Amino acid sequence: MPVYLVTWDLNREKPNYSKARDAFIALLDKFESKKDAGLDSVRFVSTSWDASQIHDYLRKAQDDNDRLLVSRIHKGSAERNDWLSKAVWDWIRERE
Repeated sequence: MPVYLVTWDLNREKPNYSKARDAFIALLDKFESKKDAGLDSVRFVSTSWDASQIHDYLRKAQDDNDRLLVSRIHKGSAERNDWLSKAVWDWIRERE
């Protein structure tokens, strides 16, 4: 199945930030995913959905001033430079 990079920023100034973050993570947890311990607002998601479907689903838990990026990782087709844990790369490579 394809792997997507999902990264987000929720407005920390809102009074219900913790509740909003929990709601967003609950939606994100519906997918098979992998987290790198060094990247707090980044997940790698494996699903048959496309980027638009993932985006639209996750936006349900965001306000207009929050941000979200969903990008498909294509095996061997993108230049990349990273410092992710080996466990994350192993997980991604098993799914690419």
